[in-house]
Amino acid sequence: MHRRAVRLFSSATRTKQALPAALTHALDRGAPIDIHPEVEEALATNKPLVALETTIVTHGMPYPINLETARSVEKNVRSTGAIPATIGVIDGRVKIGLEPSQLEYLADTDTNTGSVKLSRRDLAAAIALKKDGGTTCSTTLILAALAGIKVFATGGLGGVHRGGENSMDVSADLQELTRCPVALVSAGVKSILDIGRTLEYLETLGVPVFTYGKTDDFPAFYSPRSGFKSPWRVNDPDTAANVLFAQTKLGMKNGVLFGVPIPESYAEIGEDLQKAVEQAVRESEDNGISRRGKEATPWLLRRVGQLTEGKSLASNIALIENTATKGGLIAVSYAKLLEDAGPVNADNSLPHQPPAAKPVLSSSPLAELPPATLVVVGSAAVDITARAITPPGSEPTRGLNSTSPGNVSLTLGGVGRNMAEAAHRVLTSHSTEFSHATLLISSVGEDSFGRLLVEEMARMGMRNDGITRNDAQRSAVCNMVVDAAGNLIGGVADMDIVRSFEVGKALQQIQKHTPRLVALDANLSPDTIKPLIKLCVTSDIKTFYEPTSVIKSAAILPAVAASLDASSLTRSPITFASPNLLELSELYNSARAEPFELMSHDYWWKVIDDFSIGTEFRLSLAQLARLNASDLDASKGTLSFLMDQGVAQMAVNLLPFFQNLVIKCGERGVILAMRFLTGESASWANERSNIRRRSVVAHGKSETVVLKHFPAHHLENGDIVNVTGAGDSLVGAMLASLTRDPSTFSTPEALDVAIAVAQRAAVKSLQSPLAVSPYVSAHLPEH
Repeated sequence: MHRRAVRLFSSATRTKQALPAALTHALDRGAPIDIHPEVEEALATNKPLVALETTIVTHGMPYPINLETARSVEKNVRSTGAIPATIGVIDGRVKIGLEPSQLEYLADTDTNTGSVKLSRRDLAAAIALKKDGGTTCSTTLILAALAGIKVFATGGLGGVHRGGENSMDVSADLQELTRCPVALVSAGVKSILDIGRTLEYLETLGVPVFTYGKTDDFPAFYSPRSGFKSPWRVNDPDTAANVLFAQTKLGMKNGVLFGVPIPESYAEIGEDLQKAVEQAVRESEDNGISRRGKEATPWLLRRVGQLTEGKSLASNIALIENTATKGGLIAVSYAKLLEDAGPVNADNSLPHQPPAAKPVLSSSPLAELPPATLVVVGSAAVDITARAITPPGSEPTRGLNSTSPGNVSLTLGGVGRNMAEAAHRVLTSHSTEFSHATLLISSVGEDSFGRLLVEEMARMGMRNDGITRNDAQRSAVCNMVVDAAGNLIGGVADMDIVRSFEVGKALQQIQKHTPRLVALDANLSPDTIKPLIKLCVTSDIKTFYEPTSVIKSAAILPAVAASLDASSLTRSPITFASPNLLELSELYNSARAEPFELMSHDYWWKVIDDFSIGTEFRLSLAQLARLNASDLDASKGTLSFLMDQGVAQMAVNLLPFFQNLVIKCGERGVILAMRFLTGESASWANERSNIRRRSVVAHGKSETVVLKHFPAHHLENGDIVNVTGAGDSLVGAMLASLTRDPSTFSTPEALDVAIAVAQRAAVKSLQSPLAVSPYVSAHLPEH
């Protein structure tokens, strides 16, 4: 097995699905769409989502009330168990889900005065001209449908304007409801409009209209009653979700309107507000505003606010918060229906005959892609995890001759693939400069698993021109079975394709790209690793070795042994390695023993002698070992294991072979052991041991040795869900830092940032059902 597993998936985890085909195709065509990591993860795991518009932020309310309301609306959605996906446009890029800073940017209309109100007709222009904009109901419907989001909550729907029978002034919102299979949850139609004609027009368009309440009175924005009746009524989220589900089963492509009455506590004031609405409408007709298209609605809402001395704003906020809550409840119920129905398609429709398989490799000409600066060589696999669930009041199923109820999850895995994905996500999180920097070299079979791996990599924006097909073998699959508590019961790992990897193709790719850094995982055979390391040493390419498991960790040693015989060797043959404590011990013991006996080699003796490790280093190490492993949690114990278990000794003795050791110590953090030749790092050459900063430094004849501890990052929210990709995410994030700045480890300040980035990435993946969380790219500090 290529990773140990203890608690792999929570009981709520569902089978991973691809993004909707329409969104995937748009991204493949280069559409400027950025999906927030939380939204992407929700789409991948079928979690309930609620789309939210941004016109109320950019044009509907004054600052800072607009920002406070937008935050409150998102909070209401989360209170139901759903995830908000606020949609807007920033600098010509569509954002499906906004970061807090992006929401603040759009809301600050005093500073950012150029935001555009975006309907369907405006979207392409805003993108081409790199404008900022708030999405109206119509545009939010379009983008929600594109993303496969089934529920959209807003304030009021557009419609037929008063006098629309003559002016033909009809909101684009209505037409979009005919072609976007999304539930629009609103407080009815804006009261400044002709509600009766709007309902007639919706009937003509074939859009089903429901009142979500105790009566069939259709709401009128500020008032729970418009004087018109809805043809249908629901009064709970389960029934509303069943309406959507029925449309899904029928394959219908139109939306549904749920009119949610404003809370009764605002009903009385609604009558006074309506009088102000009527006055504002008359004024707009007199001053010509009513004939100025999309400018009319914001003007009318502002004028109503003036006439009511701000009372309309309080009602406006209340009704939007109310629809957000109702929308969240509907989304949660709909997600439950999909889960109970079993696997669904990427667009949340029910299963149908799949389309013809796409080619395994990217259709883009390889010549169009720039050379990769980071090459990862290793395994790409599909992880299938079956988790038994014991129903309440029943005994666990015993024996091996029967099945158990439970959940089966399918995710992308493989140590090399995981590291490449994490590196790609971090590298592209702030800049497009490194969009094609990461190249994964791996092999897949000509089967459905292989196609899934390559197509999903392309969907993430990863390049796949390093993936080769092997018609004679199956794609790598790891099938694990865990009990209800998440403990590993057993499984089968079919990784033969990785062990028989064609090294010649990898050598050709490395020679072609001449990257800054080559990373290897220990799923590769020693016979594959040896020529790869040789090429990197002779070509002066830095290398990063991930030991993968205790059993496989020594796979690098034949390559190390071969490198020691090179007379020109002046530094460690492996630049970086990332063992955990058990793998470190295995590497140390194997390096000392037959057949390698690396610590009897003249090269090893010379380097150790140059270290000149003396009493000062040992005394400083003893001081470090007395510190708590965590600054915040004394229960994690101290760093005494550095000396008691010989960790520091093993690390120093391995430095002649591995220039930088990143030792993963789980909840006790990360230990770095590093060596620098004279002139390689002026910063560390001037450093002295600093126990407060958890670093021990020794200056030898021509070498500087550094041992530094980084406490573990604490879980921010929630429990550990999946341990399979945390270490890979940590390494991938470090690969990203080293790709951006090869001298990262040479500067204490840059190193601190890089490890913080890596530890945060590991924590995010611990809390995700996916091996690599999309969150590894969110909120990361710059170098």
